[in-house]
Amino acid sequence: MLEIKDLHVEAGGREILKGIDLKVEEGETCVLFGPNGSGKYTLLAAIMGYGTCRVTQGSIVFKGQDITEMAVDQRARLGIGMMMQRPPNVTGVKLGDLVKAAAKGDGALLEKADEFRMKEFLGRDINVGFSGGEIKRSELMQLTAQHPDFVLLDEPESGVDLESIDLIGRKVHDLLYDNPKGCPSGRRGRHVSSLVITHTGQILDYIGADKAYILQQGLIRCQGRPMDLLKDIRERGYKECITCRMVKIQE
Repeated sequence: MLEIKDLHVEAGGREILKGIDLKVEEGETCVLFGPNGSGKYTLLAAIMGYGTCRVTQGSIVFKGQDITEMAVDQRARLGIGMMMQRPPNVTGVKLGDLVKAAAKGDGALLEKADEFRMKEFLGRDINVGFSGGEIKRSELMQLTAQHPDFVLLDEPESGVDLESIDLIGRKVHDLLYDNPKGCPSGRRGRHVSSLVITHTGQILDYIGADKAYILQQGLIRCQGRPMDLLKDIRERGYKECITCRMVKIQE
């Protein structure tokens, strides 16, 4: 589904990613761990094509097609969607109008807005005056309307209360496992691929994951089973992560 080769990316006038190699197979969920400032968001932004970063070397291949130089809207049309940690306020655009546009005029999702606890927000400007949990639910509703084949989730559980994380977790699960396009897939019923940034690991209670990467100082330091890496990080921190240390020893 996605293959990143030797990716170097600059942001704010300095090199953030220094040679990333990463693969996400069809129907696979991958987790990205890493300390603050390690380049996790920059990687997601580069995949989505945001203008805040610039690819200086390497390639991003999606569904067999090189998208490294494509615009954001072209990538979205190909089937990539992103749930941002803190999206901007959009004044003058109503949430309901955006959801309907993302769904290409199909207003069916608006009838299910209560499932996201967003019905009363449909007539409001996007994110204006929204709480952290409301922003997350709004982002997820927009993403669901898009019916993406590949989703980028930037810390979906951050800044929300326990009630909201339960709702968000269930809706992310539905997004990954539902099959609105009728596409066949043999991976445990999951039909949408994803790359998920998480610090707490809470979202893994709802979606599971196939593999995890640790990103430090702009490089992938190691790869392993998500829960094993998470346990290691919690107990020892990133510097003393056993898997990363073993990789360094082998090198």
